[in-house]
Amino acid sequence: MQDILLILAIQLVYVPLMTLRTIFLVKNMRLLASIFGFLEVLINVFALSIIFSGEQNFIAMLVYALGFGLGIPLGTMIENKLAVGYVYVTINTQQKNQQLIDMLRNNGFAITTYIGEGRDSDRYKYEILARRNRERELFNLVESIEPKAFIISYEPKSFKGGFLVDRMRKFKIRQEK
Repeated sequence: MQDILLILAIQLVYVPLMTLRTIFLVKNMRLLASIFGFLEVLINVFALSIIFSGEQNFIAMLVYALGFGLGIPLGTMIENKLAVGYVYVTINTQQKNQQLIDMLRNNGFAITTYIGEGRDSDRYKYEILARRNRERELFNLVESIEPKAFIISYEPKSFKGGFLVDRMRKFKIRQEK
């Protein structure tokens, strides 16, 4: 019974590591992906050695599969809490909202505004690049002032240039004090 519980616990560590490794790989964070990959394989081999050395192979295999299934939502929850990377958010409104622009800038978000041609009238588009761990905060700020705004969020794989990254670092340091 002890081996069965150990297999379950191992899977609840292994699968979140696998999830994080995959995400770090997609985000081009190769060193972290390699470290997590090493740990992932080490843990997996250890779990498999327990399964195939015991007498309860069938039960151990079922628990191994159960742990894998439970580990997926656990890994997703951990990744959502870490919120690694950036989001590129576009906001569309029917009128220019200076209060929204000022409030977002005062909260450390760099925002660029555009006027576009809609079907019936001009539309106003705001573009923001932010840390992913601030995405919910950004949505809440926008919704508090412009509840009918159309908001889209993307995760950019990479970007280059501009003053934004330095500005985000300065704002983060200022908030930590």
